[in-house]
Amino acid sequence: MKRFRRHGHESQRDKHKQDLYQFNKTVEHGFPHQPSALGFSPSLQLLAIGTRSGAIKLYGAPGVEFMGLHDENAAVTQVHFLPNQVELVTLLDDNSLHMWTLRAHNSMSELLEIGRFTLSGPPGAPPSVTRVTAVLAHSSGELLLLGTEGGHVFVVEVPGFRELEENNISVEDVQNRIPEDYVGRRNLECVETLHENPLNPRQVLIGYSRGLMVLWDLDRQRPIQHFLGTQQLESVWWMEDGENILSSHSDGSYCQGICHLVNNSLSKVMCLLSFCHHSPPFLIFSGGMPRASYGDRHCISVIHSKTHEALDFTSRIIDFFVIREGVNHRGTIERDPSALVVLVEEELIVVDLQTEGWPVIQTPYLVPLHCSAITCSHHVSSIPLKLWERVQAAGAQQNTHYSKKPWPINGGQNLAPDPPQRDLLLTGHEDGTVRFWDASGVCLYPMYKLSTAGVFLTDADPNDNMNQGSEGEWPPFRKVGCFDPYSDDPRLGIQKIHLCKYSGYLTVAGTAGQILVLELNDEAAEQTVEATVVDLLQGQEGFRWKGQARLDVREEPVLFPPGFQPFALVQCQPPAVVTAIALHSEWKLVAFGTSHGFGFYDYHQRNNILVKCTLNPSDQMALEGPLSRVKSIKKSLRQSFRRIRRSRVSMRKHHTNNAAKTSCMTLSQLRLLAPVQRKIEARSSDDSFTGLVRTLYFADTFVSDSSHSTPSLWAGTNGGAVFAYVLRVPSLERRAEDPVVAHAAKEIQLMHRAPVVGLVVLDGKGAPLPEPLEVAHDLARSPEMHGSHHLLVVSEEQFKLFTLPKVSSKSKLKLTAVDGSRVRRVGVAWFGSRTDEQLESSLVVLTNQGELHVISLPSIKMMVHYPCIRREDVSGIASCVFTKYGQGFYLISPSEFERFSLSTRWVVEPHCLVEPSSELVILSFVLVIRQTATDQSQSSILKLEVDLVHSKAAFNYIILILILWPVVVVN
Repeated sequence: MKRFRRHGHESQRDKHKQDLYQFNKTVEHGFPHQPSALGFSPSLQLLAIGTRSGAIKLYGAPGVEFMGLHDENAAVTQVHFLPNQVELVTLLDDNSLHMWTLRAHNSMSELLEIGRFTLSGPPGAPPSVTRVTAVLAHSSGELLLLGTEGGHVFVVEVPGFRELEENNISVEDVQNRIPEDYVGRRNLECVETLHENPLNPRQVLIGYSRGLMVLWDLDRQRPIQHFLGTQQLESVWWMEDGENILSSHSDGSYCQGICHLVNNSLSKVMCLLSFCHHSPPFLIFSGGMPRASYGDRHCISVIHSKTHEALDFTSRIIDFFVIREGVNHRGTIERDPSALVVLVEEELIVVDLQTEGWPVIQTPYLVPLHCSAITCSHHVSSIPLKLWERVQAAGAQQNTHYSKKPWPINGGQNLAPDPPQRDLLLTGHEDGTVRFWDASGVCLYPMYKLSTAGVFLTDADPNDNMNQGSEGEWPPFRKVGCFDPYSDDPRLGIQKIHLCKYSGYLTVAGTAGQILVLELNDEAAEQTVEATVVDLLQGQEGFRWKGQARLDVREEPVLFPPGFQPFALVQCQPPAVVTAIALHSEWKLVAFGTSHGFGFYDYHQRNNILVKCTLNPSDQMALEGPLSRVKSIKKSLRQSFRRIRRSRVSMRKHHTNNAAKTSCMTLSQLRLLAPVQRKIEARSSDDSFTGLVRTLYFADTFVSDSSHSTPSLWAGTNGGAVFAYVLRVPSLERRAEDPVVAHAAKEIQLMHRAPVVGLVVLDGKGAPLPEPLEVAHDLARSPEMHGSHHLLVVSEEQFKLFTLPKVSSKSKLKLTAVDGSRVRRVGVAWFGSRTDEQLESSLVVLTNQGELHVISLPSIKMMVHYPCIRREDVSGIASCVFTKYGQGFYLISPSEFERFSLSTRWVVEPHCLVEPSSELVILSFVLVIRQTATDQSQSSILKLEVDLVHSKAAFNYIILILILWPVVVVN
């Protein structure tokens, strides 16, 4: 009976786990790393980006996102949507073609790969014969034309990828039909581009790298016309009138008809006709800059009437296209150009072509998170509405230079429910900025940017304007894009962030020992920020700092814009990297720690309360600083030999003791032994950075006795030490006059001296203490103060629970001894099932193996574990940040966050649907009519399209079908 009851208990426990925990990687935020190809579907209004790692990502309206990954580890070189369909084709640099489709499943679309194909040439043919260089997705949606490096054009039927050998166009067929003297002088080389006649889909323009362009009739299998060029061809654009062709060449020239205009280096060109009366066309081309003067610039020139601008981008241009108003694609009259979409290596930029000045449209997704390198992250859940609106208002005043036009790429339907709460993700950057992101839903949307550089004296001139070109410079350059990886001073880098969502106070700490305390202000203010210098060495002699100097503070008043404004500055000496901070806005205290010690500061009275030096006298590394390249080789060798010697001695003792014990045991006794655990060696107190402060924690708990709770500060170090200080905080009435007093109360030294990475105090019911001011705002219950409190110390190797106030060990859970992994990130999270409103608190842990563990509280038992990050991805593990409700973020590249969820209740992932609209059905029907109609009826069909399709009325679509159907029947 005992065995059956245990089985039932285990099954119930497993069911409980399934109700609470479920691991999913849900969505990728940010800009794709190393983009290599761009595609756009005007009919679906979807944007596609391919990357060098083989990923393909689709974006439509905000919240409409799809992601696919090729099995082959090859770069995506081209992306083409099939016209008026939900399929697209990708070309990889291994010469393979892949067909993808958006298939509806359970009322949602998913991106699936449905086929792959590789051209096969005749036996013995060189690889260049089938090496694809140009792809044309024919408007019929049934054919792909593939131009190759050898000059051949293969015709392939889709979606089955069946080669139509009888329709192929060989290079010999082309050479036999052009002047002999042209062929004799030069080889045609590869097919550079393929273009379809906008008015006759059975005519295709083939452009060869050497400059020859041939207009080919697909029905009669012969050339209609050829254009002999003498310069290497870069790109071709067929204008909407079907009569004019624009070509760009390597010498910087572009040709239109018989007109030959000279520039200085063109790679892509397009000319877009305007359908407003008396409105000139848009001429858009990339390059065009003299190599000698502007070889380092990445430009796209836009010319419209008398307006000429050279858009100067922040990184190399991958590709660009133009969005035009209305539903259209090779078969209907198009409207005026509305937006220029440019994909560069580090960001996506959309320029409004209809507003004067051509401003940039702010992107709701694909925002470059790495505009300056990310150095730290901080997540805050359930932001109060008032704080949210104030941050939004401050951010709106920073975005006045953006266009007022809505986001032009709006394909698909976002079916995801509205986020249940407002979440903020704060990222610290190398240039001293903190960026606020709306992390509530699928899109990581920028809300507000805070810059701390204005507080300090740096080499940058605040009056410099990157967007201003030199006076009289031609062509007129305009900087566009926000990617700027260069920092004026590396000491400005943000290392730690803490935001109190109830009071609006923010603390940020930097690389040079600076800690700023900021308050949210709705109005601009001019003020001086005074620095309080804190000596963490406490005057100890014999120490000489070898690292960077501290930042100089501006003495004159600084005008701070609306938003978070600094009012207090703490400067640590030596100016080492700040490794830990904690903010308690109810007590008006901020704690900070470096590799030399810790202290805490009263930002209400603007004075320092206490300093504790944790520096080991033998720790020379802590004096060298993060920017020093000096290392003690003798010290490193000495420590290595000491570890080896200790390891050998302990191993001999271990083997001797085990041999003596085993000789006294029977076989049955051996079977009852616990699983083998690794022997963990105690770390030497001489190891480097043992005094580095890893974590700081404020708590109102029982420290001195079990009858009175007092405010306290707890600090954990890299050497396995925990320090506790009791604080006497004056009452609210006396807070401005009486000082805060602190004195040492407890000290714990872990046996193995493993670094302490987390501290949590549990109340009488085993729940973590609420955040400061959370109870005052009626968002959490008051902590249980009648039962015994416990202190949970999380080290890299184990989890240990101590009773308070005696600080006696109660229980522990080993990690390193069991599987060899070490704790890298830890956080408290609340979990709940979809059906029950009750929440349970747990500990979420990420190890150096990239595994996630959920540990129950207060029993500290392992509940579930999941593999999450590759163990080789050290930067991804180091960048991980947990949320309060069982989600997390980590960097999968310098520009992308991967979002994951451990909870069954709180999951943020795309739920979207893409399907052909009634307009696409009409467009497909019109294309059939245009392909079957005679030349005499073409003009009448075009007139009907102008009159009826632009009206966007379903009734008119029906009239269009009824009028045009006889044309199909007659033909």
